[in-house]
Amino acid sequence: MQEAGYTDEEVESIRAEVAKFERLRYDIKLTSGDLLDMKRFESAMRHLLDMYVRADGSEVLMDFEELSLIELIVEKGAAATAALPEEIRNNQDAMAETIENNVRKTIVDENPVNPKYYGRMLLLLDELITLRRQNALDYQQYLECIRDLSKQVIRPEQTNGASYPETMDTQAKRAFYDNFGHDEVLATRIDTTIRYTKKAEWIGDRFKERELARALREETASYNVNIDDVLELARKQKEYH
Repeated sequence: MQEAGYTDEEVESIRAEVAKFERLRYDIKLTSGDLLDMKRFESAMRHLLDMYVRADGSEVLMDFEELSLIELIVEKGAAATAALPEEIRNNQDAMAETIENNVRKTIVDENPVNPKYYGRMLLLLDELITLRRQNALDYQQYLECIRDLSKQVIRPEQTNGASYPETMDTQAKRAFYDNFGHDEVLATRIDTTIRYTKKAEWIGDRFKERELARALREETASYNVNIDDVLELARKQKEYH
């Protein structure tokens, strides 16, 4: 920058402005729930979760680039709020809205995998937001409730296991169970048919999808299900890819 005619003082001033706006951009993304969750790309970072950095007597949780906010809430509860920027951390409403936006974004992102389940999670979130705004919960109660909800959002197999039959032991089976009448036998039939009929790279291949649809139609002939809906939900299940 000096080569472009800027003095050392001007360079430092520009860098300070850039840093300020970069921090502002980070805070906005965090508050809105749009901050990139690097955990998806660097899962090995998870072992750092329980590490703390101590400086000047304060305790700071790890950076959000390593774990998403919602995961920190689940793992650390109220202590996770220490990782939020100071201007958010010192305002309970701003902090609550930041957490809620992140939970909502996760629900929306996961909704295609199990619309019925995550639709219910969204209703619970909205109910919790209403209670907070009505001051029906003190802040500690609110944090415990949002933590419990966060667990249900990111770990449904752990927090809702008791509500599923034992045979509903995969995400796909639970999705069919939730979205097609809570019928254990039907969900099992759909899952088995897909696993034994689907061909490699079947998603998006008209002929392979047609073959799978035919098999599903035969296997579920005695049930009132829309095969197009079954296929659409199946496409969203990573275990069938």
